[in-house]
Amino acid sequence: MRVVDGVGRAGLKVLQVAAEAVPLVKTGGLADVVGALPDALARTGVHSRLLLPGFPAVKAAFTGARLVATLPCPWTGEAPQLMAGRLKPFGDAPAYMVVAPDLYERPGGPYSDPSGAAWADNHRRFAPLAWAARALARGADRAWQPDVVHAHDWHAGLAPAALSHAGLTVASVMTIHNLAYQGLFPAQTFLELDLPAAAWDVNGVEFWGQVSFMKAGLHHAQAISTVSPTYAREILDPAMGCGLDGVLRAHPGGVAGILNGVDYRVWHPATDPLIPHRFDARQLEGKALCKAALQQAHGLVVRPDAMLMAVVSRLTSQKGLDLLLQVLPQALEHGAQMVVLGQGDAQLEAGFAAAAQRYPGALVLLRAHDEALAHQLFAAADVVLVPSRFEPCGLTQLYAMAYGALPLVHDVGGLADTVQDATLEALEEDEATGFAFHRFEPADLQAALRRAHLLWRRPAQWAQVQQRAMAQRFDWDRAAQGYVALYEQALSRLTAAPAPV
Repeated sequence: MRVVDGVGRAGLKVLQVAAEAVPLVKTGGLADVVGALPDALARTGVHSRLLLPGFPAVKAAFTGARLVATLPCPWTGEAPQLMAGRLKPFGDAPAYMVVAPDLYERPGGPYSDPSGAAWADNHRRFAPLAWAARALARGADRAWQPDVVHAHDWHAGLAPAALSHAGLTVASVMTIHNLAYQGLFPAQTFLELDLPAAAWDVNGVEFWGQVSFMKAGLHHAQAISTVSPTYAREILDPAMGCGLDGVLRAHPGGVAGILNGVDYRVWHPATDPLIPHRFDARQLEGKALCKAALQQAHGLVVRPDAMLMAVVSRLTSQKGLDLLLQVLPQALEHGAQMVVLGQGDAQLEAGFAAAAQRYPGALVLLRAHDEALAHQLFAAADVVLVPSRFEPCGLTQLYAMAYGALPLVHDVGGLADTVQDATLEALEEDEATGFAFHRFEPADLQAALRRAHLLWRRPAQWAQVQQRAMAQRFDWDRAAQGYVALYEQALSRLTAAPAPV
């Protein structure tokens, strides 16, 4: 195969295996990545196809469905079916879907029931993605056969193991979007994974007496990546490795850190159809109008001089929102305001709901996962808070900068890679793009908030940082080049030596 622009192979075929993809199913940044990466790869000459579970939104967007294969069913029930067709939201791009109504067409979210508890049979719900990838690697679809299977997070982690144990000459890449979520299941569920007995091993899917989909992917894939350079280093250490740091350190290919990109066709205030007033870095009047509209719509005092802070996040302890609750009185000093958009942990929801009652007109909780509202918050906010305990990459801070909202972040993972703290030196050298704190302690977050308040009271300096933030570009073309190199590495390792078993 010939080389494209010095990187990658013309005509390389990659199967992207994931549980979610924007705009069909989204719980977090994983969906944004899976939704944007295929287009960026196409510009390098790589042909990608998505493989997704047949959730209702996916089925509704799927056209021209044809049966490719009937998949295994190691339990009593209807066998899942692998369908080929086209996805309307992706320009009718060819794609694959696993159809299993009893597994995917349920109330609740992609991974949990309406109460928020994980489905007990999630191993059954996501193992068919691996079987579908294996079937396609074997040539089940005569029209298209992948050279590489790219598994995204634990939901697809069984795919590299299934390929390896089938002895297939198709390379696999495993991308960690969040190592804290590992797809852990009781040992007896192994009998329902359609893998040979040899796969139940410490050098396989077994992890401290349990099945681990994540470990299965990490051990068997020819190449591993995660979504920022700093997180790639952090997870090699026991403190951040979630028990899998040894597996990662032992992998002969290492761990590549490829920073996520932003789809600026979707996330740009000059063209965004979801915000009431459009603007750009040269003409910011529309941002002030977006702020006033949001304040009025959600019961905040309409004041242009109030520093408006936003949280756009799942409400979980990983996102550091328990720390934020501890410093709310200081955060709301000097007439500042806050809007929290998200849902999740019941205690965090209750904490922000109580705070909204305590600070009427200054703090609002919007219990929702609403894409349009998220766009409106980025457009209206002066500061976006991302105080995560750990953060593999984070897209929130990238969206914030695009909309002229300065991110205030904990200096970890992808947050450290993308936000330049507004220190005196950074301000002097015109390099600042936001605010960062280093220790995950209330006093450190409080100090960062204090610095944000002080800069807000200096409009000329604030505008300088805002302009610098809006000038940042984290495009997918750069990230795509990194993935093409990773696919090449995986293919080379597959050729050089047999895949681990």
